[in-house]
Amino acid sequence: MDRMTFPRALAPVACFVLAASTACAQPARPIPPAIGPHIDLKPGDFAQARRFGPGDKVVMTHYFYWYDAPSKAHVVDGDGSDALTTHPPTLEGFSYRNVAWHKQQLKDMVAAGIDVVLPVFWGTPADHTPGSPMFWSFEGLPPFVKALDELKAEGIEPPAVGLFYDTSTLEANAWGYHADLTTDYGREWFVATIRDFFSMIPPRHWALLDGRPIVDLYAAAFAKAHDQSCIDRLKAEFPKRFGGLTPYVIKEVSWKVEADDVYAWGGAVRPNFLGVAEIGPGYDHSAVPGREPLVVDREGGAFYERAWAKALNRKPRIVIVETWNEFHEGTTIAEAAEYGRKYIDMTRKYVDMFKKGIVPPRPTTPYSDAPSVSLTLGVEDASKGLERLDAADGRSAPTTTAGKPARVPTKGVDSGRYLYFRVDDGFKDHPATHAVVEVDYYDAAPGAIGLQYDSTDKAAAMGGTYKDAPRASLSGSHAWKTARFELPDARLDGAQNAGADFRLSFEGVEPPVHAVRVLRAGR
Repeated sequence: MDRMTFPRALAPVACFVLAASTACAQPARPIPPAIGPHIDLKPGDFAQARRFGPGDKVVMTHYFYWYDAPSKAHVVDGDGSDALTTHPPTLEGFSYRNVAWHKQQLKDMVAAGIDVVLPVFWGTPADHTPGSPMFWSFEGLPPFVKALDELKAEGIEPPAVGLFYDTSTLEANAWGYHADLTTDYGREWFVATIRDFFSMIPPRHWALLDGRPIVDLYAAAFAKAHDQSCIDRLKAEFPKRFGGLTPYVIKEVSWKVEADDVYAWGGAVRPNFLGVAEIGPGYDHSAVPGREPLVVDREGGAFYERAWAKALNRKPRIVIVETWNEFHEGTTIAEAAEYGRKYIDMTRKYVDMFKKGIVPPRPTTPYSDAPSVSLTLGVEDASKGLERLDAADGRSAPTTTAGKPARVPTKGVDSGRYLYFRVDDGFKDHPATHAVVEVDYYDAAPGAIGLQYDSTDKAAAMGGTYKDAPRASLSGSHAWKTARFELPDARLDGAQNAGADFRLSFEGVEPPVHAVRVLRAGR
């Protein structure tokens, strides 16, 4: 993805082997009627739905319900190896068919303060028949609904229900159809998938955001093609079957369409703050076969706490926790064998702060009142309140040039050549600071150095996460020089790749960099 590192195939598609034929342009098959009974609803049917108005702060989470320990589905890989990176406390009753399992997960969500549960839906028009590859996605919803009803009968208000549409099924489905959402058939497929999910959820359990049901879309890359017409069709057709309600569509940033809100997947790798805050506790997909290693350490909970602190500072309306229970990728906050209920309790703590509008103060550190922080780069960096971070698109190698230690950017993923930096938290002002960054570099050849920083400018890339400062030109003078960058609206909230506050980019040349300093303007 542009301007960010995006872990390859974060969706569960890598955990599922589809037995269908090669995707085709369009199957010569009619799309079946809605699979569930809750269709052709009237406005009065939503009297018991849970409503969230403009003044409400809302916390949602993705609910992966595809596990079935008795059949080993999504629990054990085909070669007999463990499919899970983190694990539930027990495999007893660990199944989407088990009402008691759903009920416990929902009760734990209540304990964590979750408002809206987003079941990760893989049902497609091609998979209405038992035995189809994705039929489990339909089969798991009636026990889920029964669990919701039992909790309500016990006087417990469970999370309301929205949809996380795992768009992997635009390519992975029983018919082998690769959906082109610019065609009539593709648009019908798209709408029917969303229709099918809501037809299986009684309207008394729906979450209505500003009076509208929630549709959260995963990445657009799985569609053969897409344009605005698929969203327009959804908003035109959905109200006809569901009491006149128009969906509240939250798009993943890869969708090149107009929607009601936007987020960026990958919050468990690094927090994302566009329209919606997407955060998570860390990431580890080492149990998933066929993937390149990617581990973002939980740091004993510190990674998740920093993510929440950033969300509290930014005061979004919606926070989505990624995820409740994706055990394959180690993003779970649900109870787990590895850490018990720690993340349930931690989530509750921060949800309560979020609802009350509490913004945590910056920590006090040795650099809280310092006029500057600095870093000298080399084989071993010398840090004074400024840290260099390695990222997938930000690698470097040590060197010595003209008598000084330095580091030279090297090729990362997607040909990225960046140097990432994080400022000591105590040095940062809240909510923003006017900072100056100085970079000592060796002017080896003509080119340019750029700096992109985490800013309060929502019009900048990724909601201000990657704002460009004016570039510094290089002439090739074969001398050590200093580039100076003004950051008048620096938020420096660690929202860039690897939790960085700013990064250096390079054009035409990758010069050795000896030192970097961040100064408070006017000091």
